[in-house]
Amino acid sequence: MATIDFPAEIKALRATLDSIEAVSDPTALQEKIARLSEQASAPDLWDDPEKAQSVTSALSATQGELERVKKLRQRIDDVETLVEMGQEMDDADTLVEAETEIAAIRKDLDVLEVRTLLNGEYDAREAVVTIRAGAGGVDAADFAEMLLRMYLRWAERHGYPTSVLDTSYAEEAGLKSATFEVKAPYAFGHLSVEAGTHRLVRISPFDNQGRRQTSFAAVEVVPLIEQTDHIEIPESEIKVDVFRSSGPGGQSVNTTDSAVRMTHIPTGIVVSMQNEKSQIQNRAAALRVLQSRLLLQRQQEEAAKKKELAGDIKASWGDQMRSYVLQPYQMVKDLRTEHESGNPAAVFDGAIDDFIEAGIRWRRSQGADAA
Repeated sequence: MATIDFPAEIKALRATLDSIEAVSDPTALQEKIARLSEQASAPDLWDDPEKAQSVTSALSATQGELERVKKLRQRIDDVETLVEMGQEMDDADTLVEAETEIAAIRKDLDVLEVRTLLNGEYDAREAVVTIRAGAGGVDAADFAEMLLRMYLRWAERHGYPTSVLDTSYAEEAGLKSATFEVKAPYAFGHLSVEAGTHRLVRISPFDNQGRRQTSFAAVEVVPLIEQTDHIEIPESEIKVDVFRSSGPGGQSVNTTDSAVRMTHIPTGIVVSMQNEKSQIQNRAAALRVLQSRLLLQRQQEEAAKKKELAGDIKASWGDQMRSYVLQPYQMVKDLRTEHESGNPAAVFDGAIDDFIEAGIRWRRSQGADAA
């Protein structure tokens, strides 16, 4: 006997997909695919490898977005047919199969619906993420390394290419800081809700008395700069220092003065790069990240001005946005959204989609409240 109202459930699925299509606009996606396909077929495309990569990535992402919508529409049609067959034949197994598929479609629609909420100015960009150890000594450095692995595993689960740009190793264990890129469309929109202070509570593996230790790490997320952003930095505003890379590295990484430290004099922003083999590569990577941070700073200043004009002085982000507790109980909890998981091991292995989705919905609700 059916445990759900199939007609009502299917009607709700169609309504949700209709609202998603109203935002994503399949016709506009098809037009965008046509434009990008034309660019991708240009004979001189790969004369500029960076531009070629951007075009092909955008084409693949747009095609995927359109295909997801089409497949969901087909799946809803198929499950409706399955329900009709099960009811006509009075086949309980078929109806159970239909109920399972409806639950799967609902979950996929939720994921797609979250994507429609990513309509900020830079949400569609790739992301540059920096993790820094905070208070807590060697435990904080170890925590920073755990977070780096968590985000790299998250990207790996989704098939997103990543590139670690810089790692500064702590003396005993872990990392003082690390910077990496996530090279996928909407990486910034998704990961921007991860920015803030993360807190770890556990029995310290570095304490011979087995005491509980609380440590902190900061996560910064900025959108990757694009050529169209026109963030020009005069040479007179940049100080560049070169030095020899430290820590684990491949051939030639630790044998030459290839690492670069770039300081933006007016703002004091410092970017270090040491993971590429040549000084030229590290300098280019450092400049790209510096431009991205200046772009985000400009966006934040503009947002602050708007809030000031609106009289809104509420802080959008607290100093501590998520706690990872391993002792005396097992719990990961986001303090903004109240979303939690009782499986920290899975979270540290990259299972953070639910936290990201909850963060995106929370951010949208905060924006609606402010409006």
